[in-house]
Amino acid sequence: MTPPGGPPPQPQPPQPQQPQQPPSSILLTLQGSVMTSNMITPAVTFNGYPVPARYGPQTIPVHPGPLQIDVHAQWLRRYGEATLQVDVPRGQQVPVFYAAPWHQFTSGSIGHQKQRRKGGLLGLALLAGVLAIAVLFVVLAIVAS
Repeated sequence: MTPPGGPPPQPQPPQPQQPQQPPSSILLTLQGSVMTSNMITPAVTFNGYPVPARYGPQTIPVHPGPLQIDVHAQWLRRYGEATLQVDVPRGQQVPVFYAAPWHQFTSGSIGHQKQRRKGGLLGLALLAGVLAIAVLFVVLAIVAS
């Protein structure tokens, strides 16, 4: 039976699909672990927006174009701040590495290759000196009582 008003509508031929560009991404590596760096994972933002992150490598899809990556660690206070400006090409992956410093009195390290942690021997010597003084006070308090 034909509907009134003419022949039945014909199905539309499928439209050719545009080839999809592979997504652009950042291969972010937060160096260290909860045992070797900090129990609290460093905070990461892309252009001011928080990005979920974990220690180790992770692929994060992004729009192509300019991107500001900010990372910092947190313990008793915010420390280890580092910023990197990158231009992400369409369909490409850009590697980014971040290393938190050994102590809270210097900035973090960020770049496109594996990073060295700042605050090495001098920072460790200062930390050891502060701890030694604290232990000395405790020992003197025990001896004095």
